[in-house]
Amino acid sequence: QYYFTVLFGHEGQKPLELRCEDEVDGDEWVEAIHQASYSDILIEREVLMQKYIHLVQIVETEKIAANQLRHQLEDQDTEIERLKSEIVALNKTKERMRPYQGNQEDEDPDIKKIKKVQSFMRGWLCRRKWKTIVQDYICSPHAESMRKRNQIVFNMVEAESEYVHQLYVLVNCFLRPLRMAASSKKPPISHDDVSSIFLNSETIMFLHEIFHQGLKARIANWPTLILADLFDILLPMLNIYQEFVRNHQYSLQVLANCKQNRDFDKLLKQYEANPACEGRMLETFLTYPMFQIPRYIITLHELLAHTPHEHVERKSLEFAKSKLEELSRVMHDEVSDTENIRKNLAIERTIVEGCDILLDTSQTFIRQG
Repeated sequence: QYYFTVLFGHEGQKPLELRCEDEVDGDEWVEAIHQASYSDILIEREVLMQKYIHLVQIVETEKIAANQLRHQLEDQDTEIERLKSEIVALNKTKERMRPYQGNQEDEDPDIKKIKKVQSFMRGWLCRRKWKTIVQDYICSPHAESMRKRNQIVFNMVEAESEYVHQLYVLVNCFLRPLRMAASSKKPPISHDDVSSIFLNSETIMFLHEIFHQGLKARIANWPTLILADLFDILLPMLNIYQEFVRNHQYSLQVLANCKQNRDFDKLLKQYEANPACEGRMLETFLTYPMFQIPRYIITLHELLAHTPHEHVERKSLEFAKSKLEELSRVMHDEVSDTENIRKNLAIERTIVEGCDILLDTSQTFIRQG
């Protein structure tokens, strides 16, 4: 008596008829089948693969660091043995000098006073000279450049912390609640639309959480600040930014279409009223990743301006800057091409009988009006 039918969209696929003991079991089965989504499993698999690839890169980096530390320990062991031999030689010299020191104890008291005054004056002159050297360095251009470089790094850590917080709000206040709403009985938005609006947002958040933790670990080792290896980890993962930027205009269009649904618009306003959003709309949070790559380029440019040419990180930072600039140019060209095609298609739709020539991707939009 209590049965339901599962229909497939593929041709030739026979429907399945399933029977339950009572109506409650039947409703639970139907609800469970509605919530089962192969596309969600694929998305989760992609996220896990990105995490796995990143962890593999971290392991390789740690292996390299371990080898470097092992070589340093070997060098230090050699240095310790050399210092031990010097201590033994000094002890032997001290033993030979003891008879001479015994003769000094029999010196005249006035001679002892003169030597004491001379020792005091030598110490005072040495301290004054050292103080002058330190003050000269503090006022030198090199020290001023290092202070500015450190300040740039501190500002970079603060900006990265703020950016991670913005991504956290985007994912936890919008993406995950909307993903749950799409699985409800009367979804105000489909899973495909959620994926189109928030493409790669969660993966970007995971990436920058790791990058931010690395920055904080480097700051803990101040005044020794080494950042180039962090960018070496970040650069291979930036292709997800390319996909996000390429999809940005489309995501805003999908969001605008979804807002025409009153239920979705009402639900979105409830999410935007969250105190964590600080009065900002979803479109604002979707725009933040668009400016992150240019922000890194500006930061690296300022950092290189205050990094000496003989600095150990100079070449690595220049390489990271060139890669980011290359990626920024590619993303700008792709966004321009995509926007050009969308404008041409919008114009083609306004023509009653259509216009086949506008469907050619080689056509370039010049101006409107």
